[in-house]
Amino acid sequence: MTDSRAKSSPIAEAPERGRGKGVALLIIASCQLMVVLDITIVNIALPHIQTSLGFSTESLSWVINAYTLTFGGLLLLGGRLGDILGRRRVFVFGVLLFVLASLLGGLSQESWQLLAARALQGVGGAIASPTALSLITTTFREGPERNRAFGVFAAVSAGGSAIGLLAGGLLVEWLDWRWVLFVNVPIGLLIALATPRYIRESERHPGHFDLLGALTSTLGMVLLVYGFIRASEDGWTDALTVGAFVGAVVFLALFLAVERRSRQPITPLRMFRDRNRAGAYGMMLSLAAAMFGMFFFLTLFVQNILDFSPLRAGLAFLPVSAIIAVSAGLASQLLPRWGPKPFMVVGAILAAAGLGWLTLTDVNSTYLGSILGPILVFGFGMGMQFVSLTLMAVSGVAPREAGAASGVLNATQQVGGSLGLSILVTVFGTASRDEATSQVPRFLAEATPAQQSEFRRTGELPAPWGDQVLASGVSSAFVVAAVFSVVAALIALLVVQVRSSDLERLRGGGAMGPPTVDEESTAEGTDSEERPGEDGRGADTHDAGVRIRKPGGGEGSPPLG
Repeated sequence: MTDSRAKSSPIAEAPERGRGKGVALLIIASCQLMVVLDITIVNIALPHIQTSLGFSTESLSWVINAYTLTFGGLLLLGGRLGDILGRRRVFVFGVLLFVLASLLGGLSQESWQLLAARALQGVGGAIASPTALSLITTTFREGPERNRAFGVFAAVSAGGSAIGLLAGGLLVEWLDWRWVLFVNVPIGLLIALATPRYIRESERHPGHFDLLGALTSTLGMVLLVYGFIRASEDGWTDALTVGAFVGAVVFLALFLAVERRSRQPITPLRMFRDRNRAGAYGMMLSLAAAMFGMFFFLTLFVQNILDFSPLRAGLAFLPVSAIIAVSAGLASQLLPRWGPKPFMVVGAILAAAGLGWLTLTDVNSTYLGSILGPILVFGFGMGMQFVSLTLMAVSGVAPREAGAASGVLNATQQVGGSLGLSILVTVFGTASRDEATSQVPRFLAEATPAQQSEFRRTGELPAPWGDQVLASGVSSAFVVAAVFSVVAALIALLVVQVRSSDLERLRGGGAMGPPTVDEESTAEGTDSEERPGEDGRGADTHDAGVRIRKPGGGEGSPPLG
């Protein structure tokens, strides 16, 4: 048996330059797109799913939540699996599990069958997504080549939600709701078949698997995500909401205690000692909160107030995906010159400006006059940030911990989105109830007897009074979403530093060989008993009472700024 220490580095094993690496990037990006858009592509189909499978209005949200819960809860575990078992094989397993769950979901005849399939999809996504990101670090050389790859990955991650709205609208309108799930089957099978041909296996880093850390992190993350979901539906004072958050705090505190004592932790806490990496995680938390809220409330607005069909609503968000791709491409080209910080600061400010512009929307707004401009500004800012954040979060991480770093980045995005959406829904509900207080007397004074009878039966204000209530709630939600982006800008301005070693990595001029123990200890803050190389393998540095209508680098490097 060949000793793993004799293997070449992951970079040396990667496909040759040219077409091979281009296809490898296409495979990785396709997987990330499939996983990211799965929430919004199903969101468009919710009314049809409700009619077909007999979901109640209260239970329908779990078509989304079942996926979100398992996906967010298992991301840390999924990222670490690739480090230990080999990223390619874990990646393929996650994709095939996602495919199987999609097929079962499309074939569902009962509501419980679909919910079980959606939960299984989340498991597959939590395994495949962080492994896909870590594969970039072992397939593409540090410098411009990896910058471009991260640019594509970041564009897909940020624009996937908008693409999902378009794809969902097309499939529902032209085929059937089941195709929002069936479409994953051929795509996933192609990814699984092409992966062994174009992506070589990364070096495995076997050792003790942190079972207690995996258990406490998974339980803590599941309870945390469930708490946010429950808060958005039943309020922050609901007993189960409070219980979920208390349980999350307990398990996550246990997780931190376990990780501090583990010799081979599932999430090495020393990664957070790098202020730039910690800042990137904090920014991702804030920006995901803003982005999830923007897509959710604009979907409400364009379908309920502008009366867009699902297909037209999907097309309305297509420019966001396009501008994110353009912005991410530009940022990846210019990063080596200025470093990530300027793009983080300017991008967060642009995102905040776009969301601030959206606060001006009202019942008289139009798509071209009031929405297109703000979402283009927002999208351009998000594209600049996502590529910078992705690079910052995994830059300088030892190859054996790339999966863990990727898992944390994905987890902060998922938790940030769930947290932000629950906060924004609460703000929306409060503002809507306040507006309804003033609209109900007007409605009773102006409405026909038939309209008043329907209102007494349903408690739902019809247009134009209901539109006023909805528009007021959406506008208020955008105010808080803009605040989230401002918080991200402050983190970028006050926490992130431009260091000489970071610029060297981005230019591909950093040391390509294994670091000394002292260098790696400085770069990662490694405790003496946890230094890479301890197992003889070494490490590589580069590596309202009134209801509203709703649609279904190294620490030691001197800072330059």
